[in-house]
Amino acid sequence: MHGTTVLLVEVGALLFALGMLGRIGRRFGLSPIPLYLLAGLAFGHGGLLPLHASEEFIEVGAEIGVILLLLMLGLEYSASELVGNLRAAAPAGLIDAVLNALPGAGFALLLGWDWRAALVLAGITWVSSSGVIAKILSDLGRLGNRETPVILSVLVIEDLAMAFYLPLVTAVLAGAGLLGGAKALGIAVASVIAVLVVAIRYGHKISAFMSVKDPEALLLSVLGLTLFVAGVAAKLQVSAAVGAFLVGIALGGPVAHHATQILSPLRDLFAAVFFVFFGLATNPADMPPVLLPALGLAVVTMAMKVLTGWFAAKRVGIAVPGRLRAGLALMPRGEFSVVIAGLAVASGVEPGLAPLATAYVLITVVSGPALARLPDYAWFKAFVRRRTTTAP
Repeated sequence: MHGTTVLLVEVGALLFALGMLGRIGRRFGLSPIPLYLLAGLAFGHGGLLPLHASEEFIEVGAEIGVILLLLMLGLEYSASELVGNLRAAAPAGLIDAVLNALPGAGFALLLGWDWRAALVLAGITWVSSSGVIAKILSDLGRLGNRETPVILSVLVIEDLAMAFYLPLVTAVLAGAGLLGGAKALGIAVASVIAVLVVAIRYGHKISAFMSVKDPEALLLSVLGLTLFVAGVAAKLQVSAAVGAFLVGIALGGPVAHHATQILSPLRDLFAAVFFVFFGLATNPADMPPVLLPALGLAVVTMAMKVLTGWFAAKRVGIAVPGRLRAGLALMPRGEFSVVIAGLAVASGVEPGLAPLATAYVLITVVSGPALARLPDYAWFKAFVRRRTTTAP
């Protein structure tokens, strides 16, 4: 009973503190994400007041937070829109991989690390954080913007690529060799194709089993289905986030509309827990030695993400402000980068990789939401207008 009491005290105090931080951030026009991360650093390992009793609870809540963020994104779009956007964004996805994976690999080789560490750091710098970006788009009210489908297409391509990359890099780090890596990759490909077919071809039948007249039943049905599919996807070594996104895509019509309204408060709750957990897992004492290298890597790869978003939005005829919004929104790295770094640490590839990856992700996650707000400021809009009108 004592453990449960401490758990309730820690979770209650943490949620109350997050509520106050969110209110303070919005009062000054700031995204609450960096504040949640800093709260995690303050209460994590090596912080001011570590939370021991609630750590496991927060870890599970963080996983649910990522799943709900991706589910809510999927509910905004239909299966036909997903397929069309993926086809249109395929060139941008290729550019994204080249511009953002190669700097990570090159940086690892410059540090004298081996090719396996280079493969890992390439993945860390390549993939953006779907969870963080989903929260940014929601906080800034941009879910209905013209550039948002472009952003989501790039994110989905990255997440699908992670469904292939993670089994491959896991096999490589485990020393399974070429045959083991090919087997893991084959399972991942088959799993993703199966989930896509079910989501696109049979989504309307899934929606027909759910009724919008009973909010409680709808909440339990959608949440249960999402967690189940995400768990199965993770078991098959496909991203749980991809599974949750595809559930959102599969649900349509009134079911999707009412599910969005019912699940929004849950998403906000568990999304905050996700960002706190990220900070909790980081020891502030590990940051100073790798801060400058991580900062240099972050500057380069964040600039590459802006180029990626610019290129992707330009291809579909979006104007300059939308191109900038797309590029700036894609900068944060997050959950996948942490997972990839964790795989490397567990295999003992390179001791310096974990603190470098943590500092790198924290820099992009803290600065990304702040920089994503730039296109909303009047002075920035005026600057862009001047540049576009004077351009030849």
